Amino acid sequence: MYRSNGNFEAFARPPKPQGVDGRRAYFVGAGLASLAGALFLIRDAQMPGTAITVFEELDLPGGSMDGILDRDKGFIIRGGREMEAHFETLWDLFRSVPSLETPGASVLDEMYWLHKKDPSSNPARAIHGRGQIVPQVADLTLTPKAIEELISLALTREEDLDNKRIDEVFSEEFFSSHFWLYWATMFAFEPWASATEMRRYIMRFVHHISTLSDLTSLRFTQYNQYESLILPLVKHLQSQGVTFRYGIQVEDVLVSANVGEKRATQIHLSAQGKTERIDVDADDLVFITNGSITESSTYGDNDTPAPVVADDGGAWSLWKRMAARDTAFGRPEVFCERIPEANWTISATVTLLDDRITPYIERLTGRDPHSGVIITGGPCSIEDSNWLYGFTMSRQPHFASQDSSRQLVVWLYGLYSDRPGNYVPKTIRECSGAELCAEWLYHIGVPLDDIDLLAREAASTVPCNMPYITSYFMPRAMGDRPLVVPVGSRNLAFIGNFAETERDTVFTTEYSVRTAMEAVYTLLDVDRGVPEVYASIFDVRVLLSSLYYLGDRKRLHELDLPWIARAFGRIGMEKIKGTYLETLLSNARLI
Repeated sequence: MYRSNGNFEAFARPPKPQGVDGRRAYFVGAGLASLAGALFLIRDAQMPGTAITVFEELDLPGGSMDGILDRDKGFIIRGGREMEAHFETLWDLFRSVPSLETPGASVLDEMYWLHKKDPSSNPARAIHGRGQIVPQVADLTLTPKAIEELISLALTREEDLDNKRIDEVFSEEFFSSHFWLYWATMFAFEPWASATEMRRYIMRFVHHISTLSDLTSLRFTQYNQYESLILPLVKHLQSQGVTFRYGIQVEDVLVSANVGEKRATQIHLSAQGKTERIDVDADDLVFITNGSITESSTYGDNDTPAPVVADDGGAWSLWKRMAARDTAFGRPEVFCERIPEANWTISATVTLLDDRITPYIERLTGRDPHSGVIITGGPCSIEDSNWLYGFTMSRQPHFASQDSSRQLVVWLYGLYSDRPGNYVPKTIRECSGAELCAEWLYHIGVPLDDIDLLAREAASTVPCNMPYITSYFMPRAMGDRPLVVPVGSRNLAFIGNFAETERDTVFTTEYSVRTAMEAVYTLLDVDRGVPEVYASIFDVRVLLSSLYYLGDRKRLHELDLPWIARAFGRIGMEKIKGTYLETLLSNARLI
């Protein structure tokens, strides 16, 4: 497996690898990583779909990319993944998935046309004071010290950040900035989270610094991501003959380890009290999604909080069982045990049943929620919320079956679970759906006398408790996540966001798809490059533009950053006149 960039590789079809015929492939879990891996096996390795089997413990595919209509509770979305133009492997995947709604088009075509017609933007990125846009909403409000801390983290080697927390590398000045408010609520970071992952995000998404306050860099689907992305992908795989087995728990995968070599030899399954053993031949392939952020999710309703559970669940139990026998398979306990109390665990889906709440959303955003366009274009974050509460409202209808003339769907989440609310005197975990809705209505400016009535009569809210949702960001060290293909592995790979690949960032659809592509290409020696992580951090134009926005659109001579002044003082501004460096600085608006 090798990495590449450019159209020569991007549009190429690799030759069929030797030895594909007669092999079988097994995927543990039916999340995006497994679905992507199955497609890459068929498209790029030219393995027949009939040779591929996917095991899933739930009754439907999609993993953490969901969106369902529960017959009793109503519409439910546990969350949604933010996507951008430079998710190179994600778009490589969906260019090959036929749309379910537009004949002759791919899912990528569909999203491209939709974005051109209705580009994303967020007119209310942050609010406070019960529905007022925060002052200087377009500014990142970083002090010179905070900017230097940010740059210092980017310049630190990853191996020097093992087990460090974000609050060990930044001062309070940084956490008081709009940058941190926008960064944390966009990506779900908290001060206790991994400094290693924070650094990766800075390096990976430096090109988004200029759009943190309006989120114009994001891309959204027509409906929820289950209906717009997962369903077309699953139906395409089924049309190719892929077998999906639902309600199946993978209890164990046995791996033999000889000198310098590892081979998966047997898969242990259970379903409805019955066990099954599948012998894995030496040439067969096993792909394991290890761990899960939505494992053991529970749901409440308008009157009942989501139950808090503490069991490991199948995805974690399998990983722990395998890792106990081989240290090359990582350390799952780092991610699923000792998660801080001050973490994000709760999200909620609010279905508005009439238009009594709609005017407050329209007042904030300036957009009619019934218009069919993006309303918030990513999170609207509440700066003075004890829970660091926020909400997102995408295009409506958000579900194909939704009555958009009557119903609207809003997603809520709060990053701090150990504090009482500002209106509801409870922690977010303790709240019923109506109470979660009431807290939101309080923050968007609904009159106090109307809040409780509207929360119960004008909306139906489903809370969701996800005990492992922030486990990706636990402080970690090298080796805590297994390599996508462990050293010496001949037929076993780990895929998804708890597998290790360089430079890319977890909690993204791109990471899931990238690990799947790397696994397939490595195990089958597919002669096509895996698109490299977008190299914006190596683009001097992006770096200069980011400096302009980090300094809240100040010119070089206005920036109170002594080390920058020293650097350009050595160059001498007079000496760069008429040179390309002057052009670069001018294009970045620094001079």
